[in-house]
Amino acid sequence: MQIHLDAVGGMAGDMFVAALLDAFPEHAEGVSASVRAASRAGVACRVLPHNDGILQGSRFLVFGPGAPDPTPQAALAATHRHEHGDHEHGDHDHDHHDHAHPDAHGPSHTHDHAGDHDHRPWSEIRASLERADLDAAVRGHALAIFGHLAEAEARVHGIPVERVAFHEVGAWDSIADIAAAAHLVAALGATRWSVGALPLGSGMVRTQHGLLPVPAPATALLLEGFATRDDGVPGERVTPTGAAILRHLCGGAEPAPTGPRRLGRSGVGFGTKRLPGLSNCVRALAFDETAPVASPEAHPDHRTIAVIAFEVDDQSGEDLAMGLDRLRMRDDVLDVVQMPVFGKKGRMMAHVRLLARADALDAVAAACFSETATIGLRHALVDGRALPRRAATVAVAGRDVRVKLAERPGGRTAKAEADDARAEGGHAARTALRREAERLALDTPEPKS
Repeated sequence: MQIHLDAVGGMAGDMFVAALLDAFPEHAEGVSASVRAASRAGVACRVLPHNDGILQGSRFLVFGPGAPDPTPQAALAATHRHEHGDHEHGDHDHDHHDHAHPDAHGPSHTHDHAGDHDHRPWSEIRASLERADLDAAVRGHALAIFGHLAEAEARVHGIPVERVAFHEVGAWDSIADIAAAAHLVAALGATRWSVGALPLGSGMVRTQHGLLPVPAPATALLLEGFATRDDGVPGERVTPTGAAILRHLCGGAEPAPTGPRRLGRSGVGFGTKRLPGLSNCVRALAFDETAPVASPEAHPDHRTIAVIAFEVDDQSGEDLAMGLDRLRMRDDVLDVVQMPVFGKKGRMMAHVRLLARADALDAVAAACFSETATIGLRHALVDGRALPRRAATVAVAGRDVRVKLAERPGGRTAKAEADDARAEGGHAARTALRREAERLALDTPEPKS
């Protein structure tokens, strides 16, 4: 499964969790168990339906010890209070530890935060998560997300990671959001995560160190390499927790795959704040990467392949031949061809074109840079068709000869492997051997599967 995220209104920890639980509600009970295990006694969570007048989705709420279990009506009232509070341009009711509240778009918590936002050292949070009764995979993801936050804070302040202390991110509600996110990442087991362009936001955010520009310093570090957009809506749009989750899942912010995939599920997760003319939500799209994609144009011999092309003018013919042979030997490369062309200044050079498996595009491109002297290449995914084929081996004059059999519209054809006739002396002898091998292969019944 592959999961793509669209940060329509922004990205925060609770929005991420809500979107995935909207798409995969069967994991709500497991999320609750992980939140209880990772948090202090009395902390719990709920998933509630939410409609902002434009879209229908879910909200993820965390509530503390002694707080009543929030109802949809209470959540709506809390949202109303949040929207009309002191939140212009992403400012929040609490001071922040050098960055904005990790869930500025986040849940309206139903308890009093007073006295609950002391600084907590990263080492203390790490030790607490290591002791928690969490599944090993959940614990690993939670520690990794917090680790990204700690590394970003250390860079912001120019201090060792072990000296980092969190304010808002160390609060029980933020720990619950990260535990919930970690549980879903582990439970879903997606093979690839991707995210669209992120809204950068604008304005200032109030921190313990005064007003700072949006995105907050730690958030900006975590989002390095990600595509961003300016949609004209001010305020903090991506929180530190949201950015840390994306850094953990998407790493170098790889673009979403462009090959055919089947959309299995989708979900919408809302934050608390209302944005002008825009739904404050994250959309999650879950794709089945193994199921065939049915379409009116579907054909049994259809396939999607990657085409890679480049030119080389500064590599010796001998070395280029060896490099291309090494590329041909790769299992994910289908074919390699080269041809002489004229380049700039009338210079002769080699044009190289490779066909590769679509899912191996990145790996094959890296191999091209390794095996040849090119410093740039072009690539594209194209639709193609291939005839059903199988390989057979037959014995001719005491020699094994490999034969490729193809099922053509007019009947089966055979082609013997030229290399297997190499030992025969003379063109006529080699041709005779190959033709006999092809005849035998065509006469041999196809093995039953």
